[in-house]
Amino acid sequence: MSKRETVSNAGAAETARLLRLATHASVATASLLILVKLVAWLLTGSVSVLASLVDSAMDAGASLVNLFAVRWSLLPPDEHHRFGHGKAQALAALAQATFIAGSALFLGVQAVDRMIHPRPVVEIGVGFGVIGFAILVTLGLLAIQHHVIRRTGSAAIRADALHYATDLATNTATLAALGLTAMGWPGSDPLFGLGIGLYILYGASRIGIEAVQLLMDQELPEDQRQRIATLALAGPMVRGMHGLRTRQSGQSPIIQLHLELDDELPLKTAHGLALEAEARIRKQYPDSDILIHLDPASLGKEVAEP
Repeated sequence: MSKRETVSNAGAAETARLLRLATHASVATASLLILVKLVAWLLTGSVSVLASLVDSAMDAGASLVNLFAVRWSLLPPDEHHRFGHGKAQALAALAQATFIAGSALFLGVQAVDRMIHPRPVVEIGVGFGVIGFAILVTLGLLAIQHHVIRRTGSAAIRADALHYATDLATNTATLAALGLTAMGWPGSDPLFGLGIGLYILYGASRIGIEAVQLLMDQELPEDQRQRIATLALAGPMVRGMHGLRTRQSGQSPIIQLHLELDDELPLKTAHGLALEAEARIRKQYPDSDILIHLDPASLGKEVAEP
């Protein structure tokens, strides 16, 4: 096994470990929060606490989908999936958006019903304690998730972190609703519940749009495309580049380009220059799938950028 393959395999193993850490932490957190919020809702009868409980239940479902999708995405390429299974993460993000949108609609219905048929909120102190605990636990999970996102760039973990960030806002709003109710403004509870639902729906739309873009093979951001072009052109005998096409599949950027070289270069020399360009790009994007086509410089200038 070559040195490059050894480094690549080590990086892939570390990525897999981090992704599994994030997904298991997410499921464990959601399960714990469901339990404590269920107790709080049964004791308080608060719509805002119910909103937070339903959101955690949706989180648990989404996190389970995420866990299995990440496991699937980590499978190596096979005969039928030559580019690997990375898009399973985008599918998971889309499923999460559906879960979250459903929870938002449910909360809206519950909040409107409580406005029409008000009921008193009791045991507010219990609600404060449980929601405060939920905030602390969620902050801990978000710290883990953002560490994993920085190391892996996972779309599925990014979507998971986004809806747990929504959870954080939900729990903060729930505390505010309970506080206002304790001060004698019980009508604030369903209003905050409705506001939380709208915020959750907004978060779902963001997750869904990003997932659809990944599934539609959106180009990498322009700054990354410029960096790739700069790396490809850095060789002393490279005369130009065209036809750069990029997309993301799980943790793997997929990069295709045409490299323009002198017309009379021997094939062996041209091949070596292509390997050097590939190595420069892979150093910046270790998990990338790179395909470089070599063109004579005299013909390359005639080819328009797609």
